[in-house]
Amino acid sequence: MKRFALILVATAVVATTSQAATVKQSSSGICHDENSSYYERTKNFKPFSSLDACLRAGGRLPKGYSGSSSTSSSSKSASSSGYSREQFGRGWADTDGDCQNSRHEALIAQSTGKVRFKTGRECRVIAGRWISPFTGAVIHDPSQIDIDHVVPLKWAWEHGAASWSRAQRERFANDPANLLSVEASLNRQKGAKGPDQWLPPANQCQYVLRFTRVMKTYKLKLSPPEERRFAQTRSRVCG
Repeated sequence: MKRFALILVATAVVATTSQAATVKQSSSGICHDENSSYYERTKNFKPFSSLDACLRAGGRLPKGYSGSSSTSSSSKSASSSGYSREQFGRGWADTDGDCQNSRHEALIAQSTGKVRFKTGRECRVIAGRWISPFTGAVIHDPSQIDIDHVVPLKWAWEHGAASWSRAQRERFANDPANLLSVEASLNRQKGAKGPDQWLPPANQCQYVLRFTRVMKTYKLKLSPPEERRFAQTRSRVCG
């Protein structure tokens, strides 16, 4: 009998601990952890193991959320809104006024052979020889190339760029250190993912190191869970 009672107590403790660890996503998509005043009142919910997991699944924070600083930082990154491409300028900029915008300047700088231009002024590159850092493939037609932002613009927005001036965001979007000539298909597959979520098929260590260098140059911030994932990814691909 005493043994049975002990089992019941242990089960109750485990259940209570498990319930306390649950983050509740309400039917309206709001993520409630124990710091939310609505936590106990939320009865119909989808459970998540962490606030970060709930936000990554498309949830959002309740108004006036007062979680810990580390959780708040992660949540802010995951739930930030207001991003648009125009926040980083209206397309590729021609900052030096030479008629070559930053896309074509990247193509010129990264071509391993002589480039050809469209008839007229040397503004638009129409041929060259590029070795994709994502695969090692040789590409001659620039129409098959996207200029990848190593640190994606939306990712940067969610990790600190939202507080920058528009001029600083435009510099970031056109910074040669953050631009790579790659296959259009892979650039679109990557989207706004960081290296903890997406890596190119080749040169993964170099990619992670370059991403990290650009991120640190612009003082973009990772949440504690992201820091752990980044460290694990770097260790795995760089040894």
